Amino acid sequence: MLHGPVVRRRKLGEELRSLRHACGMTSREAARLLGWHQSKVSRIETGASGVTPADVARLLDVYAVCDPQLRSLLEVLAGSAGGGGSGWWHAYRGLIPPQYRDFISLESQASAVRTLETSVVPGLLQTAGYARAVTRASLDGLPDGRLDSLVEVRLTRQRVLRASPPLRFTAVLDEAVLHREVGGPEVMRDQLQYLTQVSQLPHVELQLLPFSVGGYVGLTGPFVIFSFPNISDLDVVVLDHLTSSLYLERREDLEAYSSAFRTLQAHALSPERSLDLITEIGRSFRRS
Repeated sequence: MLHGPVVRRRKLGEELRSLRHACGMTSREAARLLGWHQSKVSRIETGASGVTPADVARLLDVYAVCDPQLRSLLEVLAGSAGGGGSGWWHAYRGLIPPQYRDFISLESQASAVRTLETSVVPGLLQTAGYARAVTRASLDGLPDGRLDSLVEVRLTRQRVLRASPPLRFTAVLDEAVLHREVGGPEVMRDQLQYLTQVSQLPHVELQLLPFSVGGYVGLTGPFVIFSFPNISDLDVVVLDHLTSSLYLERREDLEAYSSAFRTLQAHALSPERSLDLITEIGRSFRRS
C-alpha cells in the first residue's frame, strides 16, 4: 500500500521503459539523444526520481510516440506524481490537502471510475446543497469562506461527467445513503431528484444495495477503482480514511476489488429498479 504519487511515479517509469523497449532503444541511446546522463533515464524508469511533464514529452518524442491521448495521460501523470504540472485544482492548493489534490488529478485523467459508497452520495453526483451540508458536517467549525471554496471544488470536479469524452461512472450505493437526512428534507429531496436525472446519462450507471441484501462485501467501507485509457496497468484502488488515503496498485489487489465490485453489482438492484427506489424514497422528504 503506497501513497498516490509514489504509485504513479513507479508506474510512469514502467510505461516509459516499455515504450523505450518497443522502439528498440537502450537507455544509453535515449540519454545520448536527450543530452542526459544515463542514470537520469534509469532513475525515471525505476521511479527513484520524479520527472517533469516537459521531460516526459521529450522522451515520448525520442520514442516516436504520436498518440495524443497517451501523451496527454503520461504528461499529466508526471505532474501528479510529483514532477510538477498543473490542473485547475492547483488554484486551490492552499485550501485542499495534497491527498485530495492527488485524488482529483487521478479522477481528471481516468477513463472510468467504479465506486462503492456506504454513507454519502458520491462527490461527482452531489448537489451544491448536499455538498455544503456534507462538508460542514465533516469539517466542523469551518469558516463560511473556506466552506464555499470547498463546495466549489466539489462541483468543479463534476465537469468530468460532461467532458468529451466523458468519464464512465459506475456507482453502487447502500440504501442507507438515501435515507440519511443530510442537510434537511429539502436538500435531500433535491439531491435524490438530481440522482434520478444524472443516472439517466448514458455514461453513468447507478445501482442500489437494498437493506434486504443484509451483509455484503465492502460493508466495512467505501472504495474507488480508477481505470485509465490505453494503459490498464495504471489502474488503482483508493481507500479513503479520515486523515489519509491508501492507494492499492498490486495486481492481486486490483483483481480482488474488481471481483468484489462485480459481486456488489450482481446483488444490487438493476439500474431501472434502483431509479424507482430513489424516486420512492425522494417522495418521503417533504418541504418543511
